[in-house]
Amino acid sequence: MSKQAAPERSAKPPSKLPSQPAWSVPVVVEEIPETGRHIDIVANDATREAVARVADVMALPRLEAGFDLTRLEPDGVHLVGRVSATVVQNCVVTLEPIEAEIDEAIDLMFLSEAAAAAEAARLQALDTEDPPEPLREGAVDLGALATEFLLLGIDPYPRKPGAVFDAPPAGDPSSHPFAALAALKKGGDPKDG
Repeated sequence: MSKQAAPERSAKPPSKLPSQPAWSVPVVVEEIPETGRHIDIVANDATREAVARVADVMALPRLEAGFDLTRLEPDGVHLVGRVSATVVQNCVVTLEPIEAEIDEAIDLMFLSEAAAAAEAARLQALDTEDPPEPLREGAVDLGALATEFLLLGIDPYPRKPGAVFDAPPAGDPSSHPFAALAALKKGGDPKDG
């Protein structure tokens, strides 16, 4: 398998659910040799900023992925790879920025839409593994896949090592937000405490 860098295309800053991927590196299945193809992709500054907005992280200093693509007859592809990144997020306890390393494995099969639907129905009847993904316009978008798996690897509640949340001490029982309702339920005057 030859090692090639694929060209990358950066999109405009996306919304939370972008119609266009923040990182797009399409590979046409017909252009994958029968011997397979290895592709490494590395996001540039503009792409990392766009993906950071989608991922809702403070920064994304590093984002890269590597893929091995193998043709499946008649018009499918088996894709195995990894996405790795460094993300900067706010700690949910201290609100200080913290760095985390992401390393997610990817192993997917793509088939034409008709073949993917037939295979999904067959697998559903067997109640086994995940169905194959449908190919869109005969291509696989490696940048979009890397972004999806990055999002799966991000900790939604990052915590700085050793950070502990201390709840505020309980105060006067009559000062809690529902004290007035409790007093009414007991038949007393809420102002009497």
